[in-house]
Amino acid sequence: MPAQKSPVVHLELHTQNLPRACDFYTQLFGWRTQTLNLLSGSYQALELGRDIAGGVVECEATRSLWLPYVEVDDIGAATEAARSLGARVLLSPREGPSGWRSVISEPAGAEIALWQQKG
Repeated sequence: MPAQKSPVVHLELHTQNLPRACDFYTQLFGWRTQTLNLLSGSYQALELGRDIAGGVVECEATRSLWLPYVEVDDIGAATEAARSLGARVLLSPREGPSGWRSVISEPAGAEIALWQQKG
């Protein structure tokens, strides 16, 4: 079990229509979007507020969904702990430009990403 509470640090919207989703949230809440060009491609950042980051990904999701990212100290250990508690690992730990992530589905089916920041 974690010694301290693990915070949600990022919310990522998965949608089939990135422009429409960005337009909706910009108009409704005033959230600003920004395209980040990375070595691996571009990413649509979404400014949610002061304490949490966000993003929008266009994908083949059957319906739009929000994927919360929870910060952990050790991505490998947290992923294995989730598996031992009955979660399915949908994405094994993978390194990205600023950290590592994995995606799990808890026993009832809800999906959540685990995040370990570099440095």
